[in-house]
Amino acid sequence: MRVTAIVLSWNGRERTLACLRSLAGVTYRPFSVVVVDNGSQDGSVAAVAAEHPGVRLVPLPENLGFAGGMNAGAHAAFAEGADAVVLLNNDMEVEPGFLEPLVEALHADPAAAAACAQILFAGEPPRVWYAGARFERRRGHHGRNTGYARPPLPPTAPPYATDRACGGAMLFTVETYERLGLFDEALFAYSEDTDWSLRAGRAGLHPLVVPASVVHHAVSASSGGASSPATLYYDLRNALVVSERWAPLGLVGTWLRRSEAVAAHAAQALLSRRRRDGLRAVRDAWRDFRSGRLGPRPT
Repeated sequence: MRVTAIVLSWNGRERTLACLRSLAGVTYRPFSVVVVDNGSQDGSVAAVAAEHPGVRLVPLPENLGFAGGMNAGAHAAFAEGADAVVLLNNDMEVEPGFLEPLVEALHADPAAAAACAQILFAGEPPRVWYAGARFERRRGHHGRNTGYARPPLPPTAPPYATDRACGGAMLFTVETYERLGLFDEALFAYSEDTDWSLRAGRAGLHPLVVPASVVHHAVSASSGGASSPATLYYDLRNALVVSERWAPLGLVGTWLRRSEAVAAHAAQALLSRRRRDGLRAVRDAWRDFRSGRLGPRPT
């Protein structure tokens, strides 16, 4: 398969350049790279063009979020003849042989919607950030990813199905693109990969985790960290939207799920460094969810 990596950047010049340096060592062929820049103001576009002239740049006039940015890159890649795309956050750095196991896993499983890498926290000792994730239909807060903070799975571990793909390191084919479409851009950021995974499940497909494929992740760098106000806002609002879209529970179950989600995010905000801003983000997420306001968080 002709595989194109889609790297999404937003005011993350140095991380984007580091990601691209790691991609320069990828052993899979045929392989190409597209960088989608989400309206950065930090010189990212010029820096990528200077250091990586062979990379295709798709500069967007404004920040379209994770969903809109990745969709723009995938549309461009498939229009130019890619057979598959691998989506990558710019705060990922890949192992040289990360693509071969993903391609092999997709070939081996006709019901696979996507193949996802095992994602490790950047730094030492190696620890798992993502090795799959459950969709808890009765919860608006899905908890930590499978294997979180544990030692990495060995490369000999076989691929396995999971409920939720991670859009930060996932491979899918043009056939899946034509069948399922891409991310819901109204979500802007967070939970768009969960929504896509549940759409795949409705079509009889599932995401795979491929332990032999390894990438390293500086977690939530673009949004300021795992407990930043931006992360709390989008994670709460969109988790509730997606849960109620795909798993209606009735009046009592719905309000129990909502209450748990708000409480979990409020607790996370209280434990964060920016407590007041975090609680404000939780309040705003709940307000915007209730009013049906999606897209970017109002400023």
